[in-house]
Amino acid sequence: MTRLDLRSHRSAGKRTGSWLLLLAVVCALLLGPAGSAAAHATLLSTDPAEGAVLDAAPERVTFTFNESVIGVPTGIRVFDATGAEVASSATVRESQLLVDLDEEVPDGTLVVLWRLVSEDGHPIGGSLSFAVGAHSELVDVPTTSADAGTDAPLPLGLVRGLGYVGLLVAAGVAAFSVLFLPRGRSADRSRARLRPVARAAAGAAALGWWLAVPLVALYQLGLPASAITDGSTWSSLAPAEYVVPAAVAVGLGLAVVALPAAAAPDRTRAALVLAGCVLAVVAPAFTGHTRATTPEALVIGADVLHLAAGSLWLGGLVAVALVLGDLARGDSGAVVLGRFSTWAAGLLAVLVVAGSFLAWRIAGSWAALLDSGYGALLLVKVLAALVAIALAAWNRFSLLPRLRGATRRRDRGSPATLVVRTALAEAGVLVVVLFITGFLVDRSPETDVTASAAEGSGTSVQESVRLHGVSAWVALDPPAVGPATLTITMTDAAGEPAEGYEAPRLSLTSGEVDLGQVAVSSLGPGVYAGEVVLPTSGEWDVQVSLRTTEFDNPVGTVTFRVP
Repeated sequence: MTRLDLRSHRSAGKRTGSWLLLLAVVCALLLGPAGSAAAHATLLSTDPAEGAVLDAAPERVTFTFNESVIGVPTGIRVFDATGAEVASSATVRESQLLVDLDEEVPDGTLVVLWRLVSEDGHPIGGSLSFAVGAHSELVDVPTTSADAGTDAPLPLGLVRGLGYVGLLVAAGVAAFSVLFLPRGRSADRSRARLRPVARAAAGAAALGWWLAVPLVALYQLGLPASAITDGSTWSSLAPAEYVVPAAVAVGLGLAVVALPAAAAPDRTRAALVLAGCVLAVVAPAFTGHTRATTPEALVIGADVLHLAAGSLWLGGLVAVALVLGDLARGDSGAVVLGRFSTWAAGLLAVLVVAGSFLAWRIAGSWAALLDSGYGALLLVKVLAALVAIALAAWNRFSLLPRLRGATRRRDRGSPATLVVRTALAEAGVLVVVLFITGFLVDRSPETDVTASAAEGSGTSVQESVRLHGVSAWVALDPPAVGPATLTITMTDAAGEPAEGYEAPRLSLTSGEVDLGQVAVSSLGPGVYAGEVVLPTSGEWDVQVSLRTTEFDNPVGTVTFRVP
């Protein structure tokens, strides 16, 4: 074996080892134990409880959620059974919504309609009904913003996609001009060609991110388009919804202004271009799902790496397609493409690892990927990205060696043309990936799972526990995040229904989450049931306490696995 062959063999071995290491990391991220999904806030309890009948009207109604929530204007309204609105005032204190009834209310059913915003920017809503004295036979409550849907509208997804495509193309093309083009005059024409493309993409990015602001306001508040002229619509948004578009626009503006028209940039200009690109790419990581996913610092860091690698990949592909024809006339084309392809291999590794980590943390488990609309859309994004990766591999390992091996200038035309066409196809697939991302940003990972849990899956799981002479079966239906029913059935040694000295007590805990005692009611001899809301997946322990005599109180515990 010659020295050259030995070097090639070692290089191939290193590449193989790198890919095996990358594959191992991805498998560890995807197959390892996952935390709970980062989704919208879940209602844990209300005071009064749903359906409660009170002797007198309460002064305050309290809603408790599993995470902090944000109040929205006109999001909380109270009505009596006739549809007349009851004067009320609402206050949000971290994970609690407090609704004060500011006037006397008549006997009968009261309905509280509520709409809030989760930490991740997704709206949530619902209703609570209880009665004073007795339930009303007829309840007629008008439709309000709380009844508006919580699914993101199609126009919002489209402008999100436009914003992401513009951002990644602008930042990537600007960075490519500074990092990969030769500093000599041979690349002046290429720099002049890339500058207007970066400017146009920056304009599209600013347009997309700022158009999303009013759409996000209407989406979160559940209001019609006519409400866009109301000052309260704009003031209700979280500061991040304004800061992120501003950072994207300022960062890209700095990058394209500092980018020289033709000549190679000096160190100061190059630093300004890269600083602007970094500011624009980092900003989106501080909004959306990453705000409510733990560990927050690690997830935000992975999101930043994901966006940065994506911008250099997509922007680089667009730049290669635009300038390779000019550079192919000399040796610069092969040099630039070789330099970029080396970076692209590292970028691909970052994209795969960071993207896998984000999917793992946000979705929470394979079940979430397969059973929810968010997961299905995420899998479509992954498949599209795999197509782009296949095109990149063909470019890297087939077309690029042919371009480098062309010794004569006239022989470089065909490989260069194929490289350009493949790069354009690769960029087109990545644009599809980014538009899918635009829809994922405003879709909650648990939307479908929670809905199905609320409807009831009809599939329960049960565990048994022995309480001295009483056998108890504890059932959870459905075993899923969201509303569920906890039922206990007790029998004696003869298999007949058994009762204790008083009703059994059931308490729910999972790690640091303690839901406390579950209010149960009798469904018949030896059978009790209560409603619960499970805020997260994982192992939930149900402690069963039954006072069998005045002095004996055996306690047992059963565990349910909630996917």
